[in-house]
Amino acid sequence: MTFDWIELQRTAHREFGDRVEAVVDWSAPTPDTEWNVTQLIRHVIVEQQWIPALLSGKSLTEAEADVVPLHGDMRAEWRRYSDAATEAWAKADPKAPVQLSFGTVDTEFYLRQQTTDVAIHTWDLARATGTDEKLDTTLVEAVWADLNGQRDMLAASGLFAAPVAVPEDASLQDKLIALTGRDPGPVQ
Repeated sequence: MTFDWIELQRTAHREFGDRVEAVVDWSAPTPDTEWNVTQLIRHVIVEQQWIPALLSGKSLTEAEADVVPLHGDMRAEWRRYSDAATEAWAKADPKAPVQLSFGTVDTEFYLRQQTTDVAIHTWDLARATGTDEKLDTTLVEAVWADLNGQRDMLAASGLFAAPVAVPEDASLQDKLIALTGRDPGPVQ
């Protein structure tokens, strides 16, 4: 099955934004144990700050130099940088090279990576804030199809904790979340 990753990027951003709008406790812990809610949101926003620069052909060093400190209103910052990234993706050539920390990839690869990152962190934010954890079905299918084929690379990358065991009849979303080292089971 082929997926429209531009549309999936918009979906992931919309879903993340919905969870950002629902935040009440900005210091709540998240399933990504290195971050609380504010730190998680800040991480996702900073990733969006780089996108327009990287897609315009700037080096990673140049893109990082374009990053400006975020002010206190994380909701407004999310909307600002999400909109800028979404606009940059819509204009980008999917085959153009993009320099990332681990090498040069084409824009489409980077789009899939970024969409995946936002989708997984949407679940993290939902779990942390007690909001709806259900992700868009097509988004889950696409991210699963992309990540499941990269199990060995994911294990070696250190990007995620070790996969969590789930029952064979688990939902595709639960399998995806478990693949990224998160426990999709009930909150303890």
